[in-house]
Amino acid sequence: MKTKNLHIIQKTWTNACRFLLAAAFIFSGFVKAVDPLGSQYKIQDYLEAFGMISWFPSFFPLLAAVILSAVEFSVGVCMFFGIRKTTTTILALLIMLFMTPLTLYLALKNPVSDCGCFGDAWVLTNWETFGKNIVLLIAAYSTFRWKKQIIRFISAKTEWLVSLYTILFVFALSFYCLAHLPILDFRPYRIGNNIPAGMEIPDGAKPNVYETTFVLEKNGEKKEFTLDNYPDSTWTFVDTRTVLKEKGYEPSIHDFSLLEQSTGEDITDKVLTDIGYTFLLVAHRIEEADDSNIDLINEIYDYSVENGYGFYCLTSSPEEEIELWRDKTGAEYPFCLVDDITLKTIIRSNPGLVLIKNGTILNKWNDADLPDEYALTDKLEKLEVGKQKEISDVHTIGYVFLWFAIPLLLVLGLDILVVKRREKKGEALRKRNAELLKVLPARGGSAGDDGANHAEENNLINQDLVDKTDKPGHSDKPGHSG
Repeated sequence: MKTKNLHIIQKTWTNACRFLLAAAFIFSGFVKAVDPLGSQYKIQDYLEAFGMISWFPSFFPLLAAVILSAVEFSVGVCMFFGIRKTTTTILALLIMLFMTPLTLYLALKNPVSDCGCFGDAWVLTNWETFGKNIVLLIAAYSTFRWKKQIIRFISAKTEWLVSLYTILFVFALSFYCLAHLPILDFRPYRIGNNIPAGMEIPDGAKPNVYETTFVLEKNGEKKEFTLDNYPDSTWTFVDTRTVLKEKGYEPSIHDFSLLEQSTGEDITDKVLTDIGYTFLLVAHRIEEADDSNIDLINEIYDYSVENGYGFYCLTSSPEEEIELWRDKTGAEYPFCLVDDITLKTIIRSNPGLVLIKNGTILNKWNDADLPDEYALTDKLEKLEVGKQKEISDVHTIGYVFLWFAIPLLLVLGLDILVVKRREKKGEALRKRNAELLKVLPARGGSAGDDGANHAEENNLINQDLVDKTDKPGHSDKPGHSG
């Protein structure tokens, strides 16, 4: 009785750990898959913090981000269905054995502000992340130690379909969000948000104190300046850095400022309080920006000038790179200098286009989805393009869930109706075979008669099995159990 109770407790605990891990890995993999560039930026932060960025080719962070999201999501789904138990539990344990000491180091040394395990959907402090990983490490060890106790929801014969479809789905999701924009935007610059409202600080709250430093060059000499002592136009812009000097209340948007490149003037308020439309072309590193649609960008700028709309290109690149871009593309629009991290946060595209009005974000476009002359046929006030794009995270999540769940439900139905039915019939045939064999020793007769009788009985049994398995719906191998 004691052993039986222990077995029940062990089985309950293992499956509780299995569902906890499934939820954590599915969520973590999903939020990374819908924002592959965000995951790339976080991996770059890690490599830079550990001085390893030069060890890898430039494409490595993005490749690692896509693969990591696929591995986490697939492990979570397999853990949920109780399939590929050995592979899944080993992978889960290895991931947690790597991440737990890493997050302890992050908590102690703080080389990056957060681990990024749940992307921008749920930002945890480094100590919160370490605590979470301790729990998941215990769960991962438990499922590995008692993996035979994990209840299977899909038979072994169809588990390959679930595994293959899961991998294809998560890769397709990542590539779609990479080619366009993330289908879910967890950042403060999402469509519908008002930038000035996101910068507000409640009455009585002490704000963060930041210092923005500009690195400029003149006659081969580099110097650092602030907004208070920004020099004349004879100095060439090289880089900008924003540093937190004193911690206080931090609004969701705390580092948005536009410094006109040609004059050094801060035009943030001018742009955010403009009651008309303003296009913001965002290219966080203009030397890395895709120029395949530059003619369309120039046409949008011409359209803006004709209709009296603002148009600015926001970048963190140095002045020489801006001039190279102008020479290469024929760009006539003005440039503004903005913090690199801010630009990456605004839009996951390089370049990308943002439409704002009175400080409110109305729409965003990836470089591949820019509005063309067929969309910009009149003033924005009269066009659908000029209206705030309707978005609903609930609907988006629902659609994605259906895309993923419906094929899996079909596989589950196939598994129940066909595979498991065949397994049950095969088991019934084996039981009947065993019962017939049991009656043979009970029959009387001489040794010779016994041998003849045994041979005759075996022939009858075998013929009976052949007759049954020849009928539709039976497996070719009735004795095989998946």
